[in-house]
Amino acid sequence: MKKFLLFVPVLLAACTTLPTSAEYLLRGDGYFQDGKPRKALEAYTRALELNPDNLEGHASRGAVYYFTGDYDNAEKDFLYVLDKNPYQVDAYTAYASTLAAKGDFQNALTVLNLALQLKPNKPEIFFSRAGVYFMLGQFEDAVRDYTSVINLNPASEVYNARGAAYEKMGKTDLAQKDFDEAKTGRMPEKLNVYSMID
Repeated sequence: MKKFLLFVPVLLAACTTLPTSAEYLLRGDGYFQDGKPRKALEAYTRALELNPDNLEGHASRGAVYYFTGDYDNAEKDFLYVLDKNPYQVDAYTAYASTLAAKGDFQNALTVLNLALQLKPNKPEIFFSRAGVYFMLGQFEDAVRDYTSVINLNPASEVYNARGAAYEKMGKTDLAQKDFDEAKTGRMPEKLNVYSMID
């Protein structure tokens, strides 16, 4: 009996030191925020080894893949999330960004339109779609979506982006007005595109 009693605390102590999937996710978040994407990928992958169905893990790892230019793996992770939860609006936006980065602008627009059907007042979706329109040279559509973002959640980068679209349209007065507004400091610098979890 004494051997058994001594063995139990050792086992319990060993179990409490093993990191969980959630702890690896937190480590991954920290590494990514600290600019260490390789270590973040390792942590997210370990979290998914412990819990393969963790949608947050797939979304977070997909984001790291996206920001490091590994669009194929990013796409796989975002599609996994959408397959398991087709109502995850942020995964649509991230997936569309991946498609756009790969040059598949038309499918990116289709995916963003689906996201807007699910969440019609989410500024990040309009911002992403405006960027795709800009890349396609559809500057009037880009201005319309940038204006929607400004009406919902203004940020300096959105005014700068709309100003760039106005410039492409030859509307230099409107462009300068937006560039000046962006410099006022009356709003956040950035629309927090990749902090979109509802």
